[in-house]
Amino acid sequence: MSRPGPPQEPARNSLIDDAKARLKKHDCGTEYSHCSSNKCSILLPLLAKDGKLYLLFTLRSEKKDMWITPVVGFIDSNFEARPNPDEVKNVFLVPLEYFLRPRVYHQSHVTRCGRRVIVHCFEYTDPEDGVTYCIRGLTARCAVFIALVILGEKPSFEVDFNLSDLIPPSEESFLKPQKHALSKL
Repeated sequence: MSRPGPPQEPARNSLIDDAKARLKKHDCGTEYSHCSSNKCSILLPLLAKDGKLYLLFTLRSEKKDMWITPVVGFIDSNFEARPNPDEVKNVFLVPLEYFLRPRVYHQSHVTRCGRRVIVHCFEYTDPEDGVTYCIRGLTARCAVFIALVILGEKPSFEVDFNLSDLIPPSEESFLKPQKHALSKL
């Protein structure tokens, strides 16, 4: 038997509903479910708080040679992380808009499979505890992609996604095996 939760804020519901509508436009469904058995998903948990969307991050283990599927999930604004300290060093929130207009950002370029790829690196200082986190590699690429889809704005830096049609470059970026996905965050 489920208990009724606290009344939801209309602004929070609108923020989440708008994000879900934008994500639905870019959902590839099961189109690639037949491909390679060596695949994984990355959960990108979004939290609506104080009128903004935030991505929840944890430090994670490294996987190589995998098909990557970014999966967006929405978590309750009252969520409190209780990570196992043997598995997760820290949990922190970053405003989604930070991945379009960062305060500290660097990029480099690499060639993978004959294709020039931008490697994003964001430095984010958590205002609550003053700790600075480096978000880079595949995790940063997923965060940029989700920010582009949901917020629908042009970033303040160069991206290798076609901003008028995000599907083809996302297929290239996420649905082809990643040979050197070095991000632990």
